[in-house]
Amino acid sequence: MSDVRICPTCGAKAKYKIKDEKETFTAIQDEEAFKKVGQMKKAMEKFKIKAENLEKELQELKSKK
Repeated sequence: MSDVRICPTCGAKAKYKIKDEKETFTAIQDEEAFKKVGQMKKAMEKFKIKAENLEKELQELKSKK
């Protein structure tokens, strides 16, 4: 998932990525798209927490056998 930051060159909200040790900023031009990126980040974080909890529960069940 991309990281959203403020571009140091133009000051706009942009997707931040590091590829081959090179930082790149890709502008997000639509405010609605920026909101969607934020919503997706929150949803992915919730999914990640649920997956981690299920993994812990599975490990506990395996250790009881």
